Order: sequence, then structure tokens, then C-alpha cells
Amino acid sequence: MKPVKEGKVREIYDNGDSLIMVATDRISCFDVILKNIVTKKGTVLTQMSRFWFDMTKDILPNHMISVDVKDMPEFFRKPEFDGNSMMCKKLKMLPIECIVRGYITGSGWASYQKDGTVCGIKLPEGLKESDKLPEPIYTPSTKAEIGDHDENISYEQSITHLEKYFPGKGREYAEKLRDCTLALYKKCADYALEKGIIIADTKFEFGLDENGNIVIGDEMLTPDSSRFWPADTYEPGHGQPSFDKQFARDWLKSNPDNDWTLPQDIVDKTIDKYLQGYEMLTGESLK
Repeated sequence: MKPVKEGKVREIYDNGDSLIMVATDRISCFDVILKNIVTKKGTVLTQMSRFWFDMTKDILPNHMISVDVKDMPEFFRKPEFDGNSMMCKKLKMLPIECIVRGYITGSGWASYQKDGTVCGIKLPEGLKESDKLPEPIYTPSTKAEIGDHDENISYEQSITHLEKYFPGKGREYAEKLRDCTLALYKKCADYALEKGIIIADTKFEFGLDENGNIVIGDEMLTPDSSRFWPADTYEPGHGQPSFDKQFARDWLKSNPDNDWTLPQDIVDKTIDKYLQGYEMLTGESLK
């Protein structure tokens, strides 16, 4: 079998009335696929999505059918697919990345320093880097092709963008995406904080099932799609250490002639952080 679609990290296979999404051990930073392989990373992503999908079924259905390769065609019953593969419902994906920010960091902090806003949303004066926002904010973006950058848009622009693809449904879908994004974030961020992890921001993707219902697709609250910070060392006023690919990002930024290749110790530190975050959140070791 050959993938019908390859993303920066995932490969998608057509399984007739379902899809099989395989999270590879590739790593991407700044929208570029690096030359390194990060062993076990794909399994962390798949199993963490499984954990959150199970937890949030009361808010919104998701696309997961099974993460057991015994439920998949024989092609997937091999060690390289075991643990990092998810059989999913087919969805018509909505062309918006649904980003929610509970803390001010990254591109949001850079924007706030310029004019006191993030994606057009006016924030209180005097915030420090990594401060918790009074309320989480919804900052959607358009989905770019591989190699291009996603473009931040306002909520009103998201209505217009969705209307282009789904005439007559733009406002309805935009409202539902915003409300579901915020509800999912609040539930999961509260849970994570009890486990010692701050979810500073994250992004969700949604699609329509065969009955036109909005369903969570893609991945959910993984270290690739979120910023996870340790709560015990949280201190506003500067950047925070994190359970994600921040090690990789920071090294690339400070070594501009990197040729998109990380040294092995940075790869090791990165996967250690992924595994530590997974174990803190789920309470289980990765099988």
C-alpha cells in the first residue's frame, strides 16, 4: 500500500470506507521537515491523541475508530505500524486551523509587543511574556500546503473563508468551531494542570462526517500541535521550558547554518520530553 497523502509528519492511507493515519518519527520545525528521525515520536503522537479523543467524547465526537493494528489490513500488522497508526472515519476537513491561546507566548507575544493585540484581539496592557490570559482566546488560521506558512486570520475572516467553501454555512461553522475549540481547551487544560502540565496553546482541526456533523479530526493535544509547560517551574516574564520540540526549535534558531539537521543529543532530549509529557498526562508508560 502507498499513502494517498503525506504531511510533514503523517502519512494517510485509504482503507476503503476509512483512513489509516500513521504518525511517522519525522520532526518538523518552522514548517520544514528536518533530516533527523526521532524514534518513538510517532507512537507518542498517536497514543496521546487516543487519550484525549477518549476524554472529550462528551464535548464532540472524533474520527478515531481504532489504534489496534489487528483491526487494520494485514499490511499494517508489522512492528513499524504498531502503536503509531490510527484507523479513522473519513471526514470532509474544514479549511481552518483552530488555534486557542491560554497564555501569551510565541508569535502571539511578538504581536502583542508591537501593538497590544494578538490576531486583531486587543489584550490588557502590561502583560509579561508567558502570562496567563484573563480568558483563552480563539485565533484561527488558514491551512497552508506543505512548505507554505499558515496565515492568521480574525474570527470574522474565518466566517468569510468558510463561506467560500460552504456557501450559506460560513457563520454557523465558524461559531461551532470557535465554541468547540474553547470548550475542548478549557476541559483539557484544567485536567492537564492537575497533572502538572500547563497547556499554553494548541490547535485543533475539524471535519464533517457523512451526516454533516462537525467532528474532531487529525491529531489532538500532542506535543506537535501544542505548547506544554511544566507547571512546577512556571514563571511569567520569559520563555518557559516545554515538553515539545522547543529544544529542537531553540537549537535551530541559535545555529543558523544547521542544514535542518539536529545533533543527536538534541534529538535525545526532544524525545525524552515527549515521553515525560505523555507519562505525566496519561499516568501510563508508553508501550
